Amino acid sequence: MSILVDKSTRVLVQGITGKIGRTQTDYMLKEGTKIVAGVTPGKGGTEISGIPVFDTAKEATLHFQIDLSVLFVPAGVAKDSVIEAIDAGIKIVVLITEHTPVHDEMFIKAYAEKKGALLIGPTTPGIIVPGQCKIGILPANMFCPGDVGIISRSGTLAYEVAANLCSNGIGQSTVVGMGADMVAGTNLVEILKLFNEDDKTKAVVLIGEVGGSQEEEAASFVKKEMKKPVVAYIAGASAPPGKRMGHAGAIIEGGKGSAKSKIDSLLSAGVRVAKMLDEIPLIIKEIK
Repeated sequence: MSILVDKSTRVLVQGITGKIGRTQTDYMLKEGTKIVAGVTPGKGGTEISGIPVFDTAKEATLHFQIDLSVLFVPAGVAKDSVIEAIDAGIKIVVLITEHTPVHDEMFIKAYAEKKGALLIGPTTPGIIVPGQCKIGILPANMFCPGDVGIISRSGTLAYEVAANLCSNGIGQSTVVGMGADMVAGTNLVEILKLFNEDDKTKAVVLIGEVGGSQEEEAASFVKKEMKKPVVAYIAGASAPPGKRMGHAGAIIEGGKGSAKSKIDSLLSAGVRVAKMLDEIPLIIKEIK
């Protein structure tokens, strides 16, 4: 099993005819992703890598059953494109787009919740089930099949942790990039819940970073409900208060969101917290 996606998930690519959308479509197909259709307004009736292109998500759903849409669209149309997918009845939306305006993020997060859809992102690298499929831009050669779930607020750290695990003979069940913007479509707790119920996943690696309160909330969930061991790593321990550190979500304000606060919360919940990335495989081997 896996969470959110597998080799049978029927995928729509919005922005499929753009340079990034076209390139990533080929990469996703190579990894077994079941892409059934694409969308670019004004390009309906064409094809990309044998995939039919439609003008709207709604038109695509009239021809194909679609479980998930992945978006490679400009930030200025991200809001409208997400709404279009949700209104077409698509229940999982993965927004790869960076620099989405924060007010648009707030709107689409609320809209997805209202309509019962799950929004991953924005600024997410996507989701991968090694050996089955990938959604987004995750480099498949850095992952391998196994039974450790990874949930990460940092895309590049997700790659590095997975590669370290693979080099130590530890594969992954599913890897989910949360996206690092100030407003995230979903949160760590929601994904932890899915891993908690997944028979394939035997342990979870949580990669957090300074800013916000997601890790503290995750610690509370782990302490009360998590049935599987969790290993964590918190990036940005040296980030000064009040200064953004690369990601829009990585900011410490009002005494909240510091690495110490997150680490203390996780430790109190019984989570093993790695000080260095190369400690993670060692801890996984101890707790599994």
